[in-house]
Amino acid sequence: MKRFIKMQQLAIIVLLAVTLLGLGYRHIVSAKQVMAPKVESAVTATKKKVQPKKTPKKKTIDWRAPSEKQAYPDLKQHPNAWLDVSQGKQRVYVKDGTKVLYTMYASTGINNTTPNGTFTIEAERGQSFFNQSLNEGANYWTSWSGHGVYLFHTVPTDASGNYEVAEAEKLGQKASHGCVRLTIADAKWIHDNIPFGTKVVVHDP
Repeated sequence: MKRFIKMQQLAIIVLLAVTLLGLGYRHIVSAKQVMAPKVESAVTATKKKVQPKKTPKKKTIDWRAPSEKQAYPDLKQHPNAWLDVSQGKQRVYVKDGTKVLYTMYASTGINNTTPNGTFTIEAERGQSFFNQSLNEGANYWTSWSGHGVYLFHTVPTDASGNYEVAEAEKLGQKASHGCVRLTIADAKWIHDNIPFGTKVVVHDP
């Protein structure tokens, strides 16, 4: 009888052991299932952090063409148009009052060589010039201060009249000796269309 009871006890112990082992295994599996997504998400996050940032492409300015795709303004409809030169933004705005009619890329002077203030388009203008002392020229120039000192004109040309590509590609940043450089098309439009006496305002912002 005692032997039978011992066998029953032993069977109960074995059954309990098997049950506990089974429960432990299920807990381990559950833990793995819970942890797996966290590990995967951590790896994914690490990969995202490691990926290099894309550098935005610098906009290329076509220094030969008009700055905008739209047509230049008809100044007969805007008799009070004026030119707003922003040295901060390196732009020339053709305005009627506060309304912007057209925006042009520009390059004003390095080292504060372009004066700020209110000026007017002067009588002097021409097809081309070449400055021996600077070894640089330009086309379609229009004076706005100093009667031939400060001009609107194209990107620079060399002594042979060829456009200096390296200088032309600086359009949109300060690069000149004091004049306001423009695309070829924009400079020609100002030369051909902006009348004597038109207000020109140059400022830093």
